[in-house]
Amino acid sequence: MPRDPDRAGLLKNDGNKYFQSGDYVGAESMYSKALTGTLQYSIIADDTNPALYTNRAMARLKLKLWDSAIADCEACLKLNDESMKAHYYLAQAHSELHDYEEALSHAIKAHSLCVITNDKSLTQVTTLVLNCKKARWEEMEKKRIREDQELEKEVISMMEQEKDDMIATCDNEGDRKQVAQEWEHKISILKKTFDKARSEFERRRVVPDWAIDDISFGIMVDPVMTKTGKSYERASIMEHLRRHPTDPLTREPLLPNELRPNLGLKQACEEFLEGNGWAVDW
Repeated sequence: MPRDPDRAGLLKNDGNKYFQSGDYVGAESMYSKALTGTLQYSIIADDTNPALYTNRAMARLKLKLWDSAIADCEACLKLNDESMKAHYYLAQAHSELHDYEEALSHAIKAHSLCVITNDKSLTQVTTLVLNCKKARWEEMEKKRIREDQELEKEVISMMEQEKDDMIATCDNEGDRKQVAQEWEHKISILKKTFDKARSEFERRRVVPDWAIDDISFGIMVDPVMTKTGKSYERASIMEHLRRHPTDPLTREPLLPNELRPNLGLKQACEEFLEGNGWAVDW
């Protein structure tokens, strides 16, 4: 079936106007027409333009149509698997659906594409990576807490049953009382052990200085080094260099291509965040 890219472009522009005015339903409708055409036209507008899918995904995210937004982004990636916007929107949609593993995967991919292209959205994408890490960690924490509580109940129940069984074998009240006291003491120790473990885990820890970016004051996700060996979050230093092409510390001239990845620090920050998800909000 023939396509009409020019008409698709006009419909896309109309969709952009609707979106900018806050009419996301109208925007979604225009982007859909740009992709599929309308009844009065016997041609498809243009269903091969990746940008139309990401534009419609953006509108559908605003409308909280998470599954539809995902479908659009996946259609875009079939046409252009290096679309930063598609991965960025996929991360948002999957996060809203509580699929945090998938969300983090796409957020990291969007971040890597931003770095390659020096995209101006790097700051927002870096924030998304941190938010996805936090959401994934919190979900894992909820699961861990549920499992710990279930384990504690299960073990205490088994001990209570064992206590009752042993009491039933006693011949006199004195023995029964002694057995009951012994088991109550054991159960008390077990409860204190679980409580202590929870207290130790939930105790607020100190964020190490080496993990903090001196520009944004957030936890570093993708640290890079300047010529002096000082490390910054890539998004922060790139934003700084756009405004002032100088080293923040020495004020000497500094260009983006002079930055070098600090892989050791990156791994250390990842390991810290893996066990300290709360630190994202520090």
